Order: sequence, then structure tokens, then C-alpha cells
Amino acid sequence: MSWFQSVNTKDKMVISSRVRLARNIQGYPFPGHMTNQQAAEVISKIGNVLGRNGFDQIDFKSISPLQAAAYVEQRYISPAFAKEKREHTLFLNEPCNLSVMACEEDHLRIQSIEPGLSLEKAYANAISVEEMLDAHMDIAFDKQFGYLTACPTNLGTGMRASIMVFLPGITFTGHINSLSSQLTKIGLTIRGAHGEGSEAQACVYQISNQISMGLSEEDIIKKLNEVVSMVVETETEAEKELYSRSHDQLTDRVLRAEGALKYAYMISSEEFMKHYVQIRLGMNLGIIKDIPEEQFYPLLIEVMPATLCQLSDEAIGDDARRDRARAAFIQKKLSKETE
Repeated sequence: MSWFQSVNTKDKMVISSRVRLARNIQGYPFPGHMTNQQAAEVISKIGNVLGRNGFDQIDFKSISPLQAAAYVEQRYISPAFAKEKREHTLFLNEPCNLSVMACEEDHLRIQSIEPGLSLEKAYANAISVEEMLDAHMDIAFDKQFGYLTACPTNLGTGMRASIMVFLPGITFTGHINSLSSQLTKIGLTIRGAHGEGSEAQACVYQISNQISMGLSEEDIIKKLNEVVSMVVETETEAEKELYSRSHDQLTDRVLRAEGALKYAYMISSEEFMKHYVQIRLGMNLGIIKDIPEEQFYPLLIEVMPATLCQLSDEAIGDDARRDRARAAFIQKKLSKETE
């Protein structure tokens, strides 16, 4: 999760940038129509290339639901990929923040995630993986329609670029629906952190392109960067508005949330989310100055149920035990501020 470990942005509202490329191999039907043998052949072709280039191969037939859930929480795979029953495999280069889902909706979903506002770097990394694969197999491409994909909305560049943002001000002032409508009009969309169909948790959203045909990759990236910069300005003003109109109440909520995370004996993931929003907002506004960003920000993923079990090296099936373990993990992490 090195994409979440770094604080690499001048704007504290921007969490990460992701580029995902949908690609298919010529001569095979789309995954929804493949036999298991055809899927195995596709996975083998991909593995022969990526296995020699720093990627670990993770066969989803042999991992537990808990491990699969952890990969979803860490954004290396989609929720749909975790639930897939057909042949499917993840190729992961975690140090480079690169993952390739083999046989999801398309044969290849190449994904690169970078901390902060770094779409250009994420795109360059994703393209490097595509070129690596393209050198050894025929990628399905049409002069008129661009890259051929299972879903027609991905035709063209086959690219989905997205930026994950923290927007408590816009959310709490009631302007998130208005923002969503404005983005739709210009070919963008705002969703939960896990994309289509997911809800926004802890005021974290994903802004991405809706259209991939008729635009170049550079056009998509430029547009997203410009729009997110404007969204960050709007969020900054919304946070100032919240602070000016309810200074005492907001300060009280922030400090109570800080106390809960530092001293609670048990914390559920839902309760943690509520406190996380308040504390991160308080850090943005300067109410909290003694919690290092690099310790606090990654907690949003680290204390999610499956990832927490993974980091604790044990499958904690009991809710009460997991809530105790979460509280202890948070306190240990935050205590590093005084070391």
C-alpha cells in the first residue's frame, strides 16, 4: 500500500491518482464468454510476460475470502473481481503500485496508483506495463473504435483515470449532489472510493472520466487535473465556511473524535470512519497539530476488517475481538507521534 503511505501532495484533499487500462487479446472471446480452458490460456500468456518482470501471480482459486477482501480494501482489485467464480488471476507488483486483473470484465485490467495528484506518473507506469504485454501478444484494436472492450463505454482509449479526494466541507454543506450534477455535464463522474456502485465512506470520493472515446489519454488527464484543482478550491472554501459558522461545535467534535481514537477500548470500522472524518478535517483546519499525517492517513485502509487481520497476521472472525484489535492498532500507530 505504498500509494497510501506517502503524503505527496500540496493539497490535503487529494489522496491518490489512478489510471486503469482495459485491454483484450486478439483471438479470444471476452471473459464472460470464455471457457475455463481459454481463460487459463490467457492467464498463462499474461503470466509468461509479467512473471519475468517483477509481478507476483495470485490465483484466486487458492486464496481465502479474507485475503480477497483485503485486496479490495487496498484497491488492487475490484469488488466484482473478488467475487468472480470463473478462472481469474491477479498479477501484483506492490512496490511499484501496479496490478493487473486477468479475466475480469476484460482480459486485462492494468492499474497504476500513485499518491497525491500524480495522474501523469500513474499513466506512464500503466503504459509501460501495456507495452511490455503488447510486445508479446496481439492487443485487440480497431482503427475506427480504438481498443476493443467488453463494455462499449470503454471503447476508444480504454482508459479510466480517477483521483481520490477527501471532501468533508462539500459533503457537510450539502453541495455534493450539485457537484455531481456539474461533473456529469462535462463527462466526469463522482463515486465512492471503490468506483461504480460503491458508497462514499469517510467523505472520500473518486472523480473519474465517463467518456473514453473521441478523447486522447492526454486530454482526459488534463481535464481531470483542471477539474480536481477547482474542486479542491471549492472544498477549501467550504471547510472555512464550516469553521466560521460553527467554530465551537466543530472544534468539540474534532477533539472528541481524537480522544475516542486515542483511548477507546473497542472501535468498529463504522465508528472509526466517523472519527476519521472529524480528525482529518481538524488537521486540515489546524485544530489538530500533533498527529503526523504519515501515521494517520493510511489508517483509512489499515484498520478495515480484512486488512487489519492481514496486518495482525491472524484471521479475527469475532467482531468484538476485531474491534479491540482495531482500537489497539490505532493507539499504537498514533503513539508514534511522541516517539
